[in-house]
Amino acid sequence: MQEFSESRGYSVVRQYVGHGIGRAMHEEPQIPNYGAAGRGPLIRQGMALAIEPMLNIGGWETRQLSDGWTVVTADGSLSAHFEDTVAITEDGPQVTTRLAPEREAL
Repeated sequence: MQEFSESRGYSVVRQYVGHGIGRAMHEEPQIPNYGAAGRGPLIRQGMALAIEPMLNIGGWETRQLSDGWTVVTADGSLSAHFEDTVAITEDGPQVTTRLAPEREAL
């Protein structure tokens, strides 16, 4: 994610990462969108993961507003966040948050 994004002039937020999905909120493992390839957690069959890239037009730093919830870029630049859930199956990764092709037209 980092290499792809930065090669196009965007920065990748470091304060927030993707995560495992289970019975509790934001479970292990943490799934960063930055760092050296091949150095993150081992992905195994049976896992469900939230992949959450957060890209900024400016620097990667963010700050939380006084409401304790809202996050903005530290430099005031534009930002985008997207999330998909991916199940790791014996047939490979399956994105579960996308509509099946035959349903997309509905």
